[in-house]
Amino acid sequence: MTARLSPVTAWILVGGRLIRTPALAQLPAPELVIAADGGARHAAALGVAVDVWVGDFDSSAGLTLEAPREVHPAAKDETDAELAVKMALERGAGELVFVGAFGGRFDHAAALMLGAVRLAREGQRVFLTSGDEWAWPLLAGVPVVQELPAGVTLSVVACADLVGLSLGGVRWPLAGANVPLGSGWTISNETLGGLVRAEVQGGYALVTALTPA
Repeated sequence: MTARLSPVTAWILVGGRLIRTPALAQLPAPELVIAADGGARHAAALGVAVDVWVGDFDSSAGLTLEAPREVHPAAKDETDAELAVKMALERGAGELVFVGAFGGRFDHAAALMLGAVRLAREGQRVFLTSGDEWAWPLLAGVPVVQELPAGVTLSVVACADLVGLSLGGVRWPLAGANVPLGSGWTISNETLGGLVRAEVQGGYALVTALTPA
């Protein structure tokens, strides 16, 4: 048997919005697809088969899907997305792509974003997308480098006090800036076209990109 040389890429389908964009078609192909409750509705638009459908099924009324179900009670200590992540990691996932990550209920979206940062801090490769909007965790010593077209709205959302933030490839670059938790200073920058690089010496954040309408 040949040993796997790279980690499993898992798509976690969650219940936010999904916009069909050319960038969405460039996502790394999944080896595992897990739908978290109502996120299963994205499977048809993405043209993927779901390996497991997990959750309490309170947000998927009227939705049919040919996939094995793992049903949990509504009174539980984890969100459906967290249950899907746990299952993905148990099945060897090393890269987690949350699809349908933006929009919907704020509490779920906020928990998902902060949970992605936690997963990155635990050593997982993580990013989030809804097709038109993207996010990548930024950690000390782990730069975010992405090739993006010009005119993309790019923000660094400080999830802790940031020390030594540097940002290049944008209209307003930074070098070694200290940014307080939740600061608006690093919101709504603009890409110039080409490589964007963000790095930080201390703290952690989310780098988000919103493509023009």
